Amino acid sequence: MTDSVSPTPGRELPGKPLADRVTRQVRTDLAAWAFEPHLVSVLASGDPASRVYVDSKARRAQRLGVRFSVQDLGADATQAQLHETLDALSSDPEVHGIMLELPLAAGLDADAALLHVTARKDIEGLSPANLALIAAGRESEALLPPTPRSVRFLLREALGDDLRGLRVAVIGPGRTVGRPLTFMLNNRGVTVTLCNEHTRDLRGVLAAQDAVVTAVGRAGLLGPDHVQPKLVVIDAGINVQPGGVVGDAAPGLPVQVQTPVPGGVGPLTSALMYQNLVRAVKLQRGEPVE
Repeated sequence: MTDSVSPTPGRELPGKPLADRVTRQVRTDLAAWAFEPHLVSVLASGDPASRVYVDSKARRAQRLGVRFSVQDLGADATQAQLHETLDALSSDPEVHGIMLELPLAAGLDADAALLHVTARKDIEGLSPANLALIAAGRESEALLPPTPRSVRFLLREALGDDLRGLRVAVIGPGRTVGRPLTFMLNNRGVTVTLCNEHTRDLRGVLAAQDAVVTAVGRAGLLGPDHVQPKLVVIDAGINVQPGGVVGDAAPGLPVQVQTPVPGGVGPLTSALMYQNLVRAVKLQRGEPVE
């Protein structure tokens, strides 16, 4: 370790306090309506982890007073069956939100399927229409992906509400986090450096940054030798190992602030998903949204 790197671990920035704040507002919004929004999860795989995740969403929905149902097409579903299901849900006025659970079964095309999810019911913000609105700087008309929103929330908590002029490196240009996050940060006036797991001289690249976001899914990608004491590290990586779930960044980095894994981006992402449902209902009803 070089002399310029402090051995002191950064302050931990958990996501739960922010998630609790978001959830309180969601409860207030839901209580103002005389109906329960209907959220539908679509499964088309035999992935046991997806089923566990869906069950967790169902429990949270019940606590919030959201009607939650599952359409499980099974691992043998065809692309045509998946499209037909998503088309039907998109056109059903009694359905307010749709989530397509990934990964899909082998042979199914998620990109093609997402074209059949109407943008204003796309709770996870992954449809091409929502991503295009984000890229065009028209966030007020879009449903934003919850994980990138969680990252941006945490950056504002660590660096202040006004992110204009700050420099943030995003490691991992994936569709669900890195790519939309790059546009979402740029929309707030951030200077973004987009990196990947093959970026050379990562320490040199990060030396000029105020913060770094990791979203690759590779444990140990970001270590003590890569960072400076001034950095804020937001870890959106998920890696399942024998000892449990870890992020992309080594724990206890000598930085200013670091989010833990688990307990950082994840809890806030879950809360923001239900905030997206509230936003989706308002967009569908023609009500003003922030």
